[in-house]
Amino acid sequence: MERPVPSPELLDFIVDRVSVGVLVVDRDMNVVLWNRFMETNSGRSAAEVVGQNLFKSFPELPATWLERKITNVFVIKNFSFTSWEQRPYLFHFRHNRPVTGGIDAMNQNCTFLPVKDANDEVVYVCITLFDVTDTSISQSMLRNALRSLADASNRDGLTGVYNRRYLEHLLSQEFSRAQRYGNMISLIMLDIDHFKNVNDTHGHLAGDDVLRNTARRLRGCLRDIDTFARYGGEEFAVVLPETPWEGALIVAERLCQAMGSHPVTFGELALPVTISLGVSQLVPGIPRYEELIRRADTALYQSKFSGRNRVTVYHEENTSSSEASE
Repeated sequence: MERPVPSPELLDFIVDRVSVGVLVVDRDMNVVLWNRFMETNSGRSAAEVVGQNLFKSFPELPATWLERKITNVFVIKNFSFTSWEQRPYLFHFRHNRPVTGGIDAMNQNCTFLPVKDANDEVVYVCITLFDVTDTSISQSMLRNALRSLADASNRDGLTGVYNRRYLEHLLSQEFSRAQRYGNMISLIMLDIDHFKNVNDTHGHLAGDDVLRNTARRLRGCLRDIDTFARYGGEEFAVVLPETPWEGALIVAERLCQAMGSHPVTFGELALPVTISLGVSQLVPGIPRYEELIRRADTALYQSKFSGRNRVTVYHEENTSSSEASE
């Protein structure tokens, strides 16, 4: 028993009612079919568009790219596809989703299908547009959520600056890049002076406020390319790319003065807070980034032993320190 063949009227009905954009063009880029989806979203009826050149009717289309895409289907005789991730949309159609989705137009997946005659020659190309706005919004939200989670995992919960894990990861990358290309890196390690006394005398809430204030105040003294992190407890670190130790010394002294210039306010208390700092620079012969940390830490403790509230630069033979000006 032969299967019934759908009538042209039925096929026309389906093409016209399906929730997919369907248009067909010939070799001269003239439109020969324009379904209801395209009418509704473009505001142009089939009577206006059919028989007209596609690019004259819609000059806003990416003509060079789209004509090449259609021509390739005529030549290769095979279908083609483009997704919203490659090109968000072909036709700039409005969407009915909330503007908070961050999408300014209907996102579309497009297929380009060859329509052949009895001699297997391509006579038309059928272009279909699928509305994938919901998918693109969902994927964008997922990416943003994952990005936020990744960023949160790199942040210190109390101060909001980067944490030690992220600092060491970044320092490892910068170290490898410096080894490969000869870039310069300096590192500052710093510690809040007499921080235990703050906790013991005024309580841990005061200590937390000192840590937050220190992070906020020092972060404002740094460049966008510098990385500031809480290394642990009351100790912080700054990675300074493309900076020799002389430049790092200037930055460290600026941090030292910014912290000691005025007290941290906690309730009715004005708590004087100073920091001690150590500076190290990547030099030939340092085998691992951990050595850069060790050297900066050594210089930091030299600052503490020398009276605190000062900067010490690590050198192989000796260390030099500078006291913060009052």
